[in-house]
Amino acid sequence: MKCDAIIGAVLGCLVCFAVSGQGTSQPPRQAYFDVASVRPVEEMRGQLHNFSSSGPRVRYQGYTLHNLIAEAYTVRNDQVTFAPSVALPSGGEYGAYDIEAKAAGDHPYTRSEFCLMLQALLAERFKLKLHRAQKETPVYVLSLEKNGPKFKESEPDAVQSSRNGVKGRNQTITAVRQDTHDLAQMIHDVFFLERPVLDRTGLTGSYDFSIEATPQFRMTGDDPDLKNISVFTAVRQQLGLRLEPGKAPVEVLVVDHVEAPSSN
Repeated sequence: MKCDAIIGAVLGCLVCFAVSGQGTSQPPRQAYFDVASVRPVEEMRGQLHNFSSSGPRVRYQGYTLHNLIAEAYTVRNDQVTFAPSVALPSGGEYGAYDIEAKAAGDHPYTRSEFCLMLQALLAERFKLKLHRAQKETPVYVLSLEKNGPKFKESEPDAVQSSRNGVKGRNQTITAVRQDTHDLAQMIHDVFFLERPVLDRTGLTGSYDFSIEATPQFRMTGDDPDLKNISVFTAVRQQLGLRLEPGKAPVEVLVVDHVEAPSSN
């Protein structure tokens, strides 16, 4: 990793904890995208909420404002709430945005480093202001099965990506070079779980994994022809992990102000 990327990573750790009070601290210059395009989604597509990056370039496709804030501050969607006085800006017909951006230089950046730049973009283009709060809430805990995970660590040169798809009644996740925090969030979002999913696996690497399950809102009736796949069964059988109910204090981000994004 080049020197400026190392400095960016260190600054990233500092800035990610800088949200307090009634707003966000200004990130340093290294935490800004060189160029960025923000466009509302006006036409329905087969896939939404897709992240991809290559070198200094990153793309967030079909991200709602909830998605963008959760991505920027590395929290789950259910940890993002809006103060009663806040009106959500329109993100095109589907309430979502496409963002394409480029960071400085030509070397690759990690997803965590991109999150800092997205924080700065939200503050600058969406005029985002928020604060943190704690809330005790029912959760699902993601932990290891006794035989360990059924997925492998990513190759060092693997390109980071995640894709959500549809397969009949089911939803699918296919991810490359993601950590288990990302996995926990995707399980919650893609399969429409009613509780936050907390990562308690203790795994710290980057992994390739895939999972197919039936979203919770479709898990109705006892008709065997429906061939439902419970997310709890899928997590155990396909990933070698366990998903169980629990209760925990959860940090939430409360949005105090946000506007429609400024022009490109």
